[in-house]
Amino acid sequence: MKIEEEKLGLKGPDSNLALNPIVGVNPEELWRAAGLVLTEIVRQPTLFAKHGGSFMKDMADVMLGNSRLEAEPRDKRFQHEVWKKSPVYKRGMQGWLAFKKNLKEWMGDLELEDNDKTRANFILDIFADAVAPTNTLLGNPLALKTAWDTKGKSLAKGMKNFLDDLRHNGGLPSQVDKRPFKVGENLATTEGSVVFKTEMLELIQYKPLSDEVREIPLLIIPPQINKFYASDLTPDRSMFRYLLTKGQQLFAISWRNPGKEHADWGLEAYVREIIKAIDAVCAITKSKKVNISGACSGGITQAMLLSYMAAKNDKRVNAATFMVCVLDARPEDSEIGAFISPRSIKLAKARSKQKGILTGQDLSRTFAWLRPNDLIWNYVVNNYLLGNDPPPFDILFWNNDSTNLSMKLHHDYLDMYESEPMKNPGKVSFMGHKINLGKIEQDVFFLAGVTDHITPWKAVYRSMKLLGSKDKTFILSSSGHIQSLINPPGNPKSRFFTNPALPDDVEQFPNGASQTVASWWDTWVEWLSARGGALKPAPRKLGDAKHKPGAKAPGEYVHG
Repeated sequence: MKIEEEKLGLKGPDSNLALNPIVGVNPEELWRAAGLVLTEIVRQPTLFAKHGGSFMKDMADVMLGNSRLEAEPRDKRFQHEVWKKSPVYKRGMQGWLAFKKNLKEWMGDLELEDNDKTRANFILDIFADAVAPTNTLLGNPLALKTAWDTKGKSLAKGMKNFLDDLRHNGGLPSQVDKRPFKVGENLATTEGSVVFKTEMLELIQYKPLSDEVREIPLLIIPPQINKFYASDLTPDRSMFRYLLTKGQQLFAISWRNPGKEHADWGLEAYVREIIKAIDAVCAITKSKKVNISGACSGGITQAMLLSYMAAKNDKRVNAATFMVCVLDARPEDSEIGAFISPRSIKLAKARSKQKGILTGQDLSRTFAWLRPNDLIWNYVVNNYLLGNDPPPFDILFWNNDSTNLSMKLHHDYLDMYESEPMKNPGKVSFMGHKINLGKIEQDVFFLAGVTDHITPWKAVYRSMKLLGSKDKTFILSSSGHIQSLINPPGNPKSRFFTNPALPDDVEQFPNGASQTVASWWDTWVEWLSARGGALKPAPRKLGDAKHKPGAKAPGEYVHG
């Protein structure tokens, strides 16, 4: 299977570091892991000395110019030619590589429980990457050259960027230049109007871009963790605009960003709000059914909705799409899973209870430290050592336009992590019924990403298997978490994998899987159209007598 997986390019991320940022990483657990590393030095001094000797031998080879250690070709930190041509810098790089290699080998030889070894590895990875020579001025040849060429102006600008981040970004380096973007002006510009509004949501109906539309409308259920316009970035990469050109009657929910006063907004409240939105969509379109699509935490909420509707014999949902959504999370899916314990969950609850919310900044900080090379040190070098502004990138702008999570919803998600209601059908009560995904009978479409660090593709695949649907489609995109979603036709790098057999064992998926060089959007819209009913003339007006168009898309809540 591994050979087939590598041949098809289905190898996931080298380090799956993000199982559940909602839980976060308890500092006590980090200190415990650090203490464990120090304890092992004392407890097994002979083993430590052995690997210390191996490191010294490697360093001798480095100093004599005999080392064959090389950075991985994908490692952007060592791309500058100086790392190969300069004897000084080459030895500095190889010395660091020797240090990291011997740390790994030492940890591999320690006799530890799997969880303890995973925790220790995580701490050592963070430490080793933090002391990489590229993170220092003297150890970064490009930073030194830039400082020389600009007569020190790059260092002055870097200091200014550093102080700005201390004041305005919680001490983390900024990931994006936000100045070029404005939601509603050059992002989220697809034409539409708010046709229904409550304290928790705005329901937006979009203006058709085709002469005919499918009878059954499509309702987008976004995550509560981020704002909904990831699917409507620039016009050339807008999923919404694409769907509208293909005859979909499109509606989308925009969640209000909760404050402390909304601490009691829980999962049940969000499900009830979606039902209100479905009522409005059916009334406006005069359709008895809707198709729905939920991504990430929106998909979790969608699963709870479908379980509830199945229990109530409410058949208004015709078909459902789940994008990068994990319903069957397991600690082994991620190194961070080793840090999740009853105590860490208790402490996470206490933090959000104290504030009434889990702030967007707290979530962003956790995400960043789960992938420090990509989301911290990369920007330390760019912003501070080189004195550059971070790049103006629409996806990163959206990613940094974070939202809060209400205390009750945060606690509900944490409770689900402990009770695992999705894979324990009929055991956990919710809204007057026992959660049972096996009762969900709608046709379903699941999307996952090969390099997704947030929702690993194998976990998404297992989640699909929990549903009772007879008709299931699974698409595995070649991208990561957000890049899997923003994948318009015409992208030469787009490709995805399918295996119609859908074997029960996820490890067997690569056997028999085939690759399609194209965007999965085309496949999805065909799937939706087949479940969208007949074509009819596109409506000339948005809303109806009871649901009159209000604020123009993307609405008002998106700015909060």
